[in-house]
Amino acid sequence: MTVATAPAAVLFACNLNRVRSPMAEGLMRRLHGDRVFVDSCGLRRSDGELPDPFLLAVMDEAGVDLADHRPKSFDDLDDGSFDIVISLTPQAHHRAVELARGRAVDIEYWPTQDPTLALGARDDVIGAYRAVRDALEERIRDRFPLPRTFGG
Repeated sequence: MTVATAPAAVLFACNLNRVRSPMAEGLMRRLHGDRVFVDSCGLRRSDGELPDPFLLAVMDEAGVDLADHRPKSFDDLDDGSFDIVISLTPQAHHRAVELARGRAVDIEYWPTQDPTLALGARDDVIGAYRAVRDALEERIRDRFPLPRTFGG
């Protein structure tokens, strides 16, 4: 993918916008900076909840600060003008298809495990979060390669 064909705006969507979609948003932003507008949302907001501590820990390891992330829903989006909507859950995929009706937007479904369902000791749980983070980063790098510069 060249700079000319890179999407201008990407939306990641999941169920609550607490873990998976903000994780993908943060990774995309870290990799592409301001070359691509990126946002995330969920089917519904989990109002008043503090950011997930495991999310904060594994994203901090990756150099992404999500401490200020506040969940939002599809209805909270300022603008629905995205080139691509990537849904990470089946439920969000159905909503993304509705959002795309009558619009020139691509929809992709990237099935993504919910690390909040992990059981066991802290190391097991944080390992599940890391696995999701790493899988999302690999998928983002494959789908949206970094632009190449002249001579590099």
